[in-house]
Amino acid sequence: LPDPSTITWTTSSHSGGGGNCVQAAAHPNGNGYILLADSKSPGRPALTVRSTSWNAFLEATAGWHPTVS
Repeated sequence: LPDPSTITWTTSSHSGGGGNCVQAAAHPNGNGYILLADSKSPGRPALTVRSTSWNAFLEATAGWHPTVS
């Protein structure tokens, strides 16, 4: 995976800008996976998950119908 600092991360608008949030990004290979990172620890490796799993998690926990793929 590329260096996390070179990835364009999306942060929830609900995070309030305090730096305590999960960030998501499209996987650089575009293979149905996304990357998740902790904004408090930018040097740590990103977690790779299937976009369908992340979308299901968001829908189940937040009632949100995501468009991340």
